[in-house]
Amino acid sequence: MSAKHTAALARRGKGRPRAFDRAQALHSALNVFWRRGYAPASVAELCKAMEINPPSLYATFGNKTSLFLEALRHYEHTYWDAPAKRFLAEPDVYAAVEELFRESARILLSPETPCGCMVVLAAINISENEKEIIETVRELRRATKKMFADRLRQAIQDGQLPPDTDVPALAGALNTLLEGLSIQARDDLSQSELQAIAAHAVRMLPPRLHEI
Repeated sequence: MSAKHTAALARRGKGRPRAFDRAQALHSALNVFWRRGYAPASVAELCKAMEINPPSLYATFGNKTSLFLEALRHYEHTYWDAPAKRFLAEPDVYAAVEELFRESARILLSPETPCGCMVVLAAINISENEKEIIETVRELRRATKKMFADRLRQAIQDGQLPPDTDVPALAGALNTLLEGLSIQARDDLSQSELQAIAAHAVRMLPPRLHEI
């Protein structure tokens, strides 16, 4: 074997891809956390779903906490980034709220995913020692509430909502309804039942001042 051929093999060896698909492994971990919650999901259960061994999990993701946080970010990006962008871009606040909750009901009962929102359900009963997870989940919930508040304030500026609209209270109410849909989704509601609940979101807004 020539030196040139030996060097080529060495280069291929160094560039050898991982023995597993990292993105697919992460999605498999997401499904375990989503169904089981953070605390009940064991490393053994996660490794089985991801089709890797514990050393590979630790080498790739760090530890169970890091894996959960990355899965959480993957969940937000995969399922909620696009609906949130459409919500903020829709010029009519009534249409924005109506469509966001209609789409949320579809996501929460999608046959491709476990029922309910991972942010709401997967991090329940977290030990107080898991400060990073607790704070990350709080930040995500605060971000959703801020999204509602920002859109409502824009609607006031656009003259769609009354100037005296209680933005913090209304944003909190919309956020509470959105989180509550997750619990309802876990209770085996049908898509039509969840959609009927979601339809009440737009009714929480003050009466329309004028057509846009």
